[in-house]
Amino acid sequence: MSETLIPGVRRFNRTVTQRVGALNERFLARDRPLGQARLLWEIGPEGRDVRSLRTELDLDSGYVSRLLRSLEEAGLVQVEAKDSDRRVRVARLTHAGMAEHAVLDRRSDDLAASLLEPLSDSQRTRLVQAMGEVERLLTAGMVTVEMVDPALPPARYCLEQYFRELNRRFDVGFDPSKSIPLDAGDLRPPGGLMLVATLRAEPIGCGALKLRADEPADLKRMWVAESARGLGLGRRLLTELETHAAQHGATRIRLETNRALVEAIALYRSAGYREVDPFNDEPYAHHWFEKDLHPNNRRAAR
Repeated sequence: MSETLIPGVRRFNRTVTQRVGALNERFLARDRPLGQARLLWEIGPEGRDVRSLRTELDLDSGYVSRLLRSLEEAGLVQVEAKDSDRRVRVARLTHAGMAEHAVLDRRSDDLAASLLEPLSDSQRTRLVQAMGEVERLLTAGMVTVEMVDPALPPARYCLEQYFRELNRRFDVGFDPSKSIPLDAGDLRPPGGLMLVATLRAEPIGCGALKLRADEPADLKRMWVAESARGLGLGRRLLTELETHAAQHGATRIRLETNRALVEAIALYRSAGYREVDPFNDEPYAHHWFEKDLHPNNRRAAR
């Protein structure tokens, strides 16, 4: 990454924090700073368990506890153990907290309007479109991709969602028992591996490799949640799987796919995969693809 990009990011951060009032101890002209106001808004009318709040906002547990304590002292929030599981703490708004939540909603709308009001119609459209793009890119940067044992819950969840989507999209449905067998043992080193992508501690995508000495690596189980599409995650998973294949000595990588998965087919072709003759008897496949792993990449991977 070029270090010349860093000053632009810092300049953007300074402008945004000043313009939205993040530096003000009385955010939106209320008697609390942005951190307390945001936590109050996130709790919302339905209440939230404290663990999910920490995960959603990516905050230290001690800091969240201090924010909640200040909101409790102000009479805006109550924190109690969950009835069905006393180990789980739930934050709920009091009547005063509900009223404050409504005020924050109105004043947040007013702040958004104040950002747009001085601009022309075309500038407003450009700004909102640019904000959407920035949000998508910032969200993409929050995604983590890690190697995970296929038997662990995040991996199992991804595989279940993958099978459900195939069953929904394939003309004839999808029955894993009729597909080429691939069990958890096939996706553990040294014979394979599985990557899982997570966003705010929730699994949102996966991909796997089956590895064999002196043979192409097989790309398997590529899936991205609908909620995460548009973040470039499919290409990121594909690139990381290719890197892992190269690190394990593979000179080629290949895959088979169904004609219904048009987005995946477009991704593979744009990433340099070429269509080849069938190399297996997968009953659900209509297309078989292969790609050479560049020698320079393989040397760099080692």
